[in-house]
Amino acid sequence: MRPAESALSERAPSLGSHERPWLFAFLIAPDAVISLGLVLGGLGYLLRDEGVDPARIGSIVGMLSLSHAIYFLWGPVTDFWMRRRTWLLLAAVVSALTVLLAFRQPRLASSWAIALLFLAACIGMLVPAACGGMMGALRSEVNRRRAGAFYQTGSLAVSALATFLLVSYSKRLSLFALGALVAALVALPALAALAAPAQSVLSEQSARQTAQRIWREFKATFLRKEAIPYTLLVTFPMCSGGMLGLLPQLARDYGVSGAEVAWINGVAGALLTSLGALAALLIPVRVRAPIAFLVAGLANAGSLAILALGAQRPAVYFAATVLFLFTIGACYALFTAVALEFLGSSGKSGSSRYAIINSLGNLSPAYMAWADGRGHVLWGPRGMPGTDAVLSAVGGCVLLAYFLFARRRNSPLAA
Repeated sequence: MRPAESALSERAPSLGSHERPWLFAFLIAPDAVISLGLVLGGLGYLLRDEGVDPARIGSIVGMLSLSHAIYFLWGPVTDFWMRRRTWLLLAAVVSALTVLLAFRQPRLASSWAIALLFLAACIGMLVPAACGGMMGALRSEVNRRRAGAFYQTGSLAVSALATFLLVSYSKRLSLFALGALVAALVALPALAALAAPAQSVLSEQSARQTAQRIWREFKATFLRKEAIPYTLLVTFPMCSGGMLGLLPQLARDYGVSGAEVAWINGVAGALLTSLGALAALLIPVRVRAPIAFLVAGLANAGSLAILALGAQRPAVYFAATVLFLFTIGACYALFTAVALEFLGSSGKSGSSRYAIINSLGNLSPAYMAWADGRGHVLWGPRGMPGTDAVLSAVGGCVLLAYFLFARRRNSPLAA
């Protein structure tokens, strides 16, 4: 049973195909284009073309990425005044125009351009907040699981496409034309919100009653003992993806060329992670999301163990990287399923609570990237994937044992 399932109830669309979970592959696209395709993808390349120092590029990218960690501060606005799909469409259009204005500046590295990109990233974070509330309102458990898989698949595929187009056309198009391209990639997929099933705006007779309802929903999700393992689940090391940005720098130690790194960690990598996210759909719904998530995390840790224990040869690097990218895609899709199970029903505050859960999930990639770097300092190239594999496996086994024991304890046969 979901932590908040017994405490929350709401009117929502009927079960079945009317919920259209595949739409979330498009609905998440605005945030994917800005946060992943632009900020973590093509921006560094564009800034380097302008002669910006790599150290400053790192600082700029780090600052722009901050929006992902703190968007729980403004994401809750999507729970109020308008339907969530309306908020999503509005946020996509405004962030697209802000990106276009940033690319209108003479240099992308200028203070005005960076400030506008940060504003666009912050506005764009209303998109995942709205998506979380909309997914939480799905009543079919099958559709919730499907929505999470499509959500991650769309994010990975669209961000890879945005990065590819930015880098490919950076020499052929003017800066403003590139901005128009990015703005189109942000705004157009959001039109899918018009096809999303209408979800009624829940309102109360007074502000006090609304506040009381929201407080009940927050208590039902976070302030109960069942919330503790879910909190650990989204913050523990397994499935963090902390090695995603670090794998390319290990290539040299395994005798892999730059062109091969660009291929395996570029478009091919995006394809592998997208396929992994889609593969999560093959897991039966009767397998609870936490258990499926943890098993995928152990498989992901196993791929890093191949790097840590195998010979430092290209074949080992390619085999481990392919397995890592595929399993991390499945991990990401199942993380969304875990987040939705943690969330329970959307109620009045679904976007707010989803934003908090998702922000908690962004902690592990940050601290694991640091821990993996320390592993390299202490034990060399093998130490980086080895550190990640050990921490992920230990954390995953502990939580898997808990969820398996809890399932057995709650089973009617256990009595």
